Amino acid sequence: MKCCKISIDLDDKIIEFCKDNIDENIDIEKYIQNIVEMVLEEQNINVDEVTVSITSATKEEIKAINSKYRGIEKETDVLSFPIFTAQELDDISKQKDDNKKIKIIELGDIIICLDIVKVQAVSYNTGIFRELLYMITHGMCHLVGYDHIEESDKIKMRALEEKILNKLGVKR
Repeated sequence: MKCCKISIDLDDKIIEFCKDNIDENIDIEKYIQNIVEMVLEEQNINVDEVTVSITSATKEEIKAINSKYRGIEKETDVLSFPIFTAQELDDISKQKDDNKKIKIIELGDIIICLDIVKVQAVSYNTGIFRELLYMITHGMCHLVGYDHIEESDKIKMRALEEKILNKLGVKR
């Protein structure tokens, strides 16, 4: 499944959250690595190296970020800030001339509200581990151009999210 070198800038609070709420023996970084690889593979994104940043935020922080960048004055579970559009990523992957080919890309940032992850894990009856991995998968899908504004797009995005989580053995 190795597609390229993947660098994940992972907030230490997420690692601690996993140790405190899930299982200290679970290698969350390996799960995230696999999620990133699978999303890139599904989208045929072909580069030598990819970087993704995943950080946590409190309810107050994510509300402020959501307000500032999306004009939505409320808390949310996850926010994604892609650097490229889906078309730009497709163009990068299709570059043929090795001298001009972009080899290293930063996909963007994912911000997760861990407090909301806990609440949703209970209300959706998914468990904290699955809910956290779902948020990361959801964020990654946004970084490669998926959205869920239109119902048809939402169906495609949800199908990819479930496919990835099922491949990881993290079922509903």
